[in-house]
Amino acid sequence: MLAIALAAVAYDAVVWPAFAVAEIPAIASRQRTEKKTFTDGEIIDGFLKTAFGAEYHLAGRVDRIRKYQVPVRVLADGNRTDRKAQLAKIVTDIALRVQHLDIAMAEGGEEANVIVKLVRDRDLNRTITKFYGSARAREIRGSLDPQCLSGFRKNEKFEIERSDVILTVDNGEFTFFDCAYEELLQSLGPINDTMSVPWTMFNDNVSMGFFDIYDQYILNMLYDPRIKAGMTVAEVKEVLPAVLVDVRIWVKKVNSLAE
Repeated sequence: MLAIALAAVAYDAVVWPAFAVAEIPAIASRQRTEKKTFTDGEIIDGFLKTAFGAEYHLAGRVDRIRKYQVPVRVLADGNRTDRKAQLAKIVTDIALRVQHLDIAMAEGGEEANVIVKLVRDRDLNRTITKFYGSARAREIRGSLDPQCLSGFRKNEKFEIERSDVILTVDNGEFTFFDCAYEELLQSLGPINDTMSVPWTMFNDNVSMGFFDIYDQYILNMLYDPRIKAGMTVAEVKEVLPAVLVDVRIWVKKVNSLAE
């Protein structure tokens, strides 16, 4: 899995059903053993490591917060109606679990700012080449050999303006859900993979297949109104403690977590 940064470029206790994922043994087993309790330091460490930097970037600075400041509308581009339906449920799940993020499927192509390209595995390399050009595609494949891919373009204020996600549809149920959650979430801003945080799906050694508690903390912190596009690490650290207090309340409520 790979994410690329491009320059210029009130609920009561709500538990969203895991829909089809509960029927996938590899996902169900991970949900049963998921770690759900984290210290403030563990959450903040993961947030800073994923919200700043980039696993692979083509141009521009990566030392600022990057996020959407407008509603996010997702368009599925492909022929598999079953995968489109699954993607729509994933988007709904993300919307319910991230408090201040306005995300939904697009009603039409003109309003979409996240384009999800659904391709067969045999067409993945060709699609990457079409998106990024031959030279960059070779570099991507040579260094990371991705099964799926996401990237975004940001403006001079570090506001994300458009994201592109490439998902394969024929590598099995687990791979589709795992890729769809990771790449969609990374396309919203936390694009830096890190091997030093063992609880996040933004770690190439971690495969989840669902929107886990730890990453809900990261996305809720990123989309808190006090965290703004363009903020530096120092600026973010000033507000993170207060943000985390409110995020903990939300994540606990939406997942019905115990004290």
